[in-house]
Amino acid sequence: VQLQASGGGLVQAGDSLRLSCTASGHTLSGYLMGWFRQVPGKEREFVGAIRSGGTRTYYTDSVKGRFTISRDNAKNTVHLQMNSLKPEDTAVYYCAADLSRTMTPISSATRYDYWGQGTQVTVSS
Repeated sequence: VQLQASGGGLVQAGDSLRLSCTASGHTLSGYLMGWFRQVPGKEREFVGAIRSGGTRTYYTDSVKGRFTISRDNAKNTVHLQMNSLKPEDTAVYYCAADLSRTMTPISSATRYDYWGQGTQVTVSS
């Protein structure tokens, strides 16, 4: 399974960005997909996740109401819509797939088996 994240860039505070994560080599329609972010010197942080059917989503508190995860199973793609961006959202964003369906918490990076390469999001003040 290969995950390709895209859509990052440099924006100003208050702007929006839409990240995409496209998979190849395996259909993702039946699996939990997550988004994480990481800044240098810190651990990878859970941003949100979406269940296979797309009807159930989870978010870390700091992005609730601003970020929305969606998926297009027909295109094997997951999106992260980020609105009202803040400088503290600056990070490398990663998408991840949970194919093994463990009981590890959804917010734990160890739950996810496959990771994209990351896309940089920089928000200037």
